[in-house]
Amino acid sequence: MPLDGGGTKVGRNVDFVGARVVDPSLALDGIRTVVVRNGTIAALLDRAPAASDTSARRIDCAGMVLCPGFIDPHVHLREPGDSHKETLATGLTAAAAGGFTAVAAMPNTRPPIDDGQRVRQLLRDSAAVAAVRCYPIGAVTVAREGRALAPLRSMAAAGAVAFSDDGACTTSLKVLFHAALLAADLPMPFLSHCEDPSFAGAVIHEGETSDRLGLPGSPSLSEAAIAARDILVAQTTGKAWHLCHVSAETTIGVLEWARAQGTRVTAEVTPHHLQCNDEMLSSFDARCRVNPPLRSVQDVAAMRVAVRRGTISIFASDHAPHSEEEKEAPLSHASPGFSGLEVAVAATFDALDGLPLATMVANYSTNVAALLGVPGGSLQVGSPADMTALYLDRPWTVDPTLFVSKGRATPFAGRRFKVRPAMTVVGGCVVFNAAAPTQALPAPAGR
Repeated sequence: MPLDGGGTKVGRNVDFVGARVVDPSLALDGIRTVVVRNGTIAALLDRAPAASDTSARRIDCAGMVLCPGFIDPHVHLREPGDSHKETLATGLTAAAAGGFTAVAAMPNTRPPIDDGQRVRQLLRDSAAVAAVRCYPIGAVTVAREGRALAPLRSMAAAGAVAFSDDGACTTSLKVLFHAALLAADLPMPFLSHCEDPSFAGAVIHEGETSDRLGLPGSPSLSEAAIAARDILVAQTTGKAWHLCHVSAETTIGVLEWARAQGTRVTAEVTPHHLQCNDEMLSSFDARCRVNPPLRSVQDVAAMRVAVRRGTISIFASDHAPHSEEEKEAPLSHASPGFSGLEVAVAATFDALDGLPLATMVANYSTNVAALLGVPGGSLQVGSPADMTALYLDRPWTVDPTLFVSKGRATPFAGRRFKVRPAMTVVGGCVVFNAAAPTQALPAPAGR
């Protein structure tokens, strides 16, 4: 049985009292008591039950916003194969500290998640180390090499929630088309890493900054062209599709065109593509190298507009931790990517200040659950008691040395944000409490 972060055991019968409960799936925004029994939502009450009416533990949530649990659809957990970067234990504990009750793990591990056995292994291993739920994403092609189809149906049967060669673009149109055609009846979406491989080796967005610095760049066209290709595959096959880490204004135009055609396609944006631009690489800061690259000021503005219009309706961290040595200069040798789980929520709220709270919650919870077809996204009675509690005005400064993740690189080091996770609850058990953020907590038995 997990601890509440303050050393007190918390069972599955809990009354979360006095929070502002925000649930877009229920059109709810008001002070409520969330009653949890046996790990599920039993009631949403206007008042707390009298102490004599229940033996459940009470947790005072005054001053918090309590939402359906946040789900990150795009993380790289590095295990197996690269445990020096991250382990399941550190990655999933970092997720809890970031306010996430669940994550979806990309398949670019070593070996990759490209068959049913490896899907099942990830489910077993992740359930054993932390209370945060972990959903496997299976590779589209064997070894993510873009040549031969991976066994999509056996991975779906084993528990994969989506398919992607993320970390690399599925290079062969023929293979991708046949994969989508053969899996068109499966509910699991295809997730696209939109980056033309002919620009491999680029370290920065191609534009004025790359010209000034003399660095090889990847233009917006690199992303938009692959997005257009994959959307056409989705249109032709009827397969549900999702664009990962959209970063370019041109891609937004492609996405809007596809939506107008009635194509089943969604898109996500990361906090760093909402906040950071290519000028941050002017000092050759290797911590800021990422794929797709940080783009222009105009692209950053376009991402924010796309969220406000609803063109982009999902947030993701693209958590991609590396060791300190792998993020050292020179820029051309630094591994692309950085840790995002523990700062994603705060940075996203900061970038989109003024966006309705219900929209923020939907993009981190309700819409992600719908995309992946997983439990959660709602506090409706009978739903799993997975909840994210937030402080909306509790300023804090990002200090990477305090990260739970093994990866300490982030473009947000030293930034000050107002919003921060207050508590993370999975199946009615508190797995993170900002009042005392301690060690990884064991998963409740029989979850």
